[in-house]
Amino acid sequence: MKPVNIGIVGLGTVGGGAFNLLRDNAAEIARRTGREIVVSHIGARRDNPKHALGDTRVSRDIFAVVNDPAVDIVVEVIGGTTVARELVMQAISNGKHVVTANKALLAEHGNEIFAAAEEKGVYVAFEAAVAGGVPIIKVLREGLAANRIDWLAGIINGTGNFILTEMREKGRDFYEVLKEAQELGYAEADPTFDVEGIDAAHKLTILASLAFGIPLQFKKAYTEGITRLTRDDVSYAEELGFRIKHLGVARRTDAGIELRVHPTLIPAARLIANVNGVKNAVLVQSNAVGPTLYYGAGAGAGPTASAVVADIVDVVRALTSQNKGFVPHLAFQPHAIANTPILPMDEVVTSYYLRLHANDRPGVLADVTRILSSHGISIEAILQKPAHEAGTVPVILLTKPVVEKEMNQAIAEMEELEDIVGKITRIRMEALDA
Repeated sequence: MKPVNIGIVGLGTVGGGAFNLLRDNAAEIARRTGREIVVSHIGARRDNPKHALGDTRVSRDIFAVVNDPAVDIVVEVIGGTTVARELVMQAISNGKHVVTANKALLAEHGNEIFAAAEEKGVYVAFEAAVAGGVPIIKVLREGLAANRIDWLAGIINGTGNFILTEMREKGRDFYEVLKEAQELGYAEADPTFDVEGIDAAHKLTILASLAFGIPLQFKKAYTEGITRLTRDDVSYAEELGFRIKHLGVARRTDAGIELRVHPTLIPAARLIANVNGVKNAVLVQSNAVGPTLYYGAGAGAGPTASAVVADIVDVVRALTSQNKGFVPHLAFQPHAIANTPILPMDEVVTSYYLRLHANDRPGVLADVTRILSSHGISIEAILQKPAHEAGTVPVILLTKPVVEKEMNQAIAEMEELEDIVGKITRIRMEALDA
C-alpha cells in the first residue's frame, strides 16, 4: 500500500515538533496505521535550524503545499485567521484532508470550514487546537458520546495559570510575574490574548460546540481578563478556602448556554483548583458518568505535536480501511446542530466575591447589606481586615447565587455610597460540584 503524503505548512514550534515526531516514531506509527506516513512537502517562509529536513521538499510559497497533487493531508500550523483560512479552504477545495492546531481559526470560521469539508467529503481534524496534549476533543466527541453533558469548566490557558500560581504561592504582583512569563517564553511580547481571556474563549467556543451540539459562536463568548487581580485578592480567597483560576465555563441551562471566561473562585478542595503552573485541565459533568477531569500539558512542541500526529493517525487509519465514516466535526450530525441561544452575561446566575474599601465609620456595612438585600442578594460570609493607614477597611463579602444584572446594579449603588472608597472588585464563584 502506497505511503500517505503529508504537507506541513509552518515550521515553528508545533510544525517542527510534528515533523520530528513523525520521523522519530515512524515505525510505531506505521504499526498503528498499517501504512507508511511521509512528510513530502513543507511550506515555510524561512528555515528553522532546529530541524534537519533532509531531502524533504520545502517551498517558500506556502500555497504550493495545498496545491501539490501528491499531498494527501495538509497540516496547518501557521496560526492567525486570514491567510490560514484561505489556505485551509483551498486545501479543502483541492480535496485534501486537513489537520490544524488553530483554535482562533476554528472559533471564528469553523462553521464555514466544516460545511465546506462536509460538501467536499474531506475531514478537518483539530485535537491540538484545545489544551495541547490533553485529548479533550476526542473525549467530548467520542468518549462521552453516550452522555448528556451538563457543563464543563477548564483551565485552558497555561500563561494565566502560571501567573496566578506564582501570585498565590509566592505573593508576587501580577505584572512582575507576567514579565517573568515573557522571559520564559510562556507569554508573548503582547500578552493580550492570554491575560485578557481571548485565547481561552477561542478554546471554550470549540468545547461548547462539541459538548452541546451548537454552532461555533466566539463573538457571543464573554471574556474578562486577570490584569486587575491583586495579590490581596489571591490571599483573601485562600483565607476563605478558595483558589482563583482563570476559568472557561460552558453550561447548559433552561434559558440557553452560558459561554464565559473570567477569573473564578473555586473551592480549594476541588482537584481542578490544584492544577498549577502552565498545566491545563478540563472538568466535564455528564449525566451518566458524572464528573471527569482531564489534565496535562496544554502547550509546547511535544504535547501539541502529539495531538497533531494523533489526528494524522486517525485520518490515515480511515483512508487505510477505506472507511470514510468520520466522526462528525462537532460531535453531532450536521443537520442536528441546535440553535440554542447563548445566554447574555447579565442573565447568568452565580455567586460572587466582593472586595470593597470602606471608611472606618459606624453604619457603613449596614448600608452595604441594605443595598444587597434590596436586590435579593444574600451574604454567605464576611471577612473584615485591619484598617489601612489611610483609614479605610478592606471588607470581603461572599454572596449566594444571584442573577448578574442584579449584582451589577447593586455594585453601582454601593460605589455611590460616601463611605465606599474607589471601585469594588467583583470575582465570580463556581462550586463545580455535581
